[in-house]
Amino acid sequence: MSDEKMQAVVLDEFGAKPTLRSVERPAPATGEVLVRVEASGVNPLDVKIIMGAAAHAMVTPTAVLGMDLAGIVTEVGPGVTRFGIGDEVYGMTGGIGDRQGSLAEYSAVDADLLARKPARLSMAEAAALPLAVITAWEGLVDRANVRAGQLVLIHGGAGGVGHVAVQIALARGATVFATGTGEGLKTIRQLGASPIDYLATPMEEYLASATGGDGFDVIFDTVGGTTLDLSFAAVRTYTGHVVSILGWSTHSLAPLSFRGATYSGVFTLLPILTGKGRAHHGEILAEAARLADAGLLTPIVDPELYSLETVTDAHDAVAAGTSRGKLVVRITT
Repeated sequence: MSDEKMQAVVLDEFGAKPTLRSVERPAPATGEVLVRVEASGVNPLDVKIIMGAAAHAMVTPTAVLGMDLAGIVTEVGPGVTRFGIGDEVYGMTGGIGDRQGSLAEYSAVDADLLARKPARLSMAEAAALPLAVITAWEGLVDRANVRAGQLVLIHGGAGGVGHVAVQIALARGATVFATGTGEGLKTIRQLGASPIDYLATPMEEYLASATGGDGFDVIFDTVGGTTLDLSFAAVRTYTGHVVSILGWSTHSLAPLSFRGATYSGVFTLLPILTGKGRAHHGEILAEAARLADAGLLTPIVDPELYSLETVTDAHDAVAAGTSRGKLVVRITT
């Protein structure tokens, strides 16, 4: 730690409102860079952490919250050669385990977790991407190898992870369908996928109309529960692949097994929690930046402006489900 101070949003105990206060500014250790945080994305997991309902995130108060950031490198620690002072970067960098979060003016970050910010995106847009794009990429690309000619179904296609997953699958040449309802159907259509109203259309019906009854090549589930169970019955025989980011309940694998199909789970937090695989997160973000700069990936960001002083309003909006896209806290103005 340095002798200098900074402002940060701190959780002192589960269930309590986080507070904004002065804390020590960190200094970059070996393999780290110091980032002046320009913007921080807000995720539903942040709210679960605050309430003490996210044991898998392994956060121990007192902790600085926030997982996603975009900002500018102001100091480079020993051993770092990929970044220099002044580089604009983004990444999912902390707020879980023992890593300082992004709701702070500065953060010392493992350089492996970062990539250069997409030039086409603003700091706020870049800060909206990391958790969502890494999660979607690990599922669709790393696990399922989504590619041209495939029929892909995204459950929750207008959600924070889902709308990014739709764009990745389309960018890789797949024909994409996505479930949603209400205004979400309009969003899915605008992204370039075929919308399916899950409240009005039974699985058997959209399975027949979209695939001729053969099943989807890849199903990416962001909902879990009964939606994941339905996915096991809607995937193509032998070659089908179901991927879920919420496969934490008890499920019967029989429908999947009778199709000879495959299931994969995604747990995006592992590299930060364990230290293993962090460089791959940086690689994913670099690929995502290329897609973004090619106009193939754009996050939907809520137009509401939040600051460190109003971050609890952002958490409340996420908890209430009233946002119109990914919420972002602007750290600097």
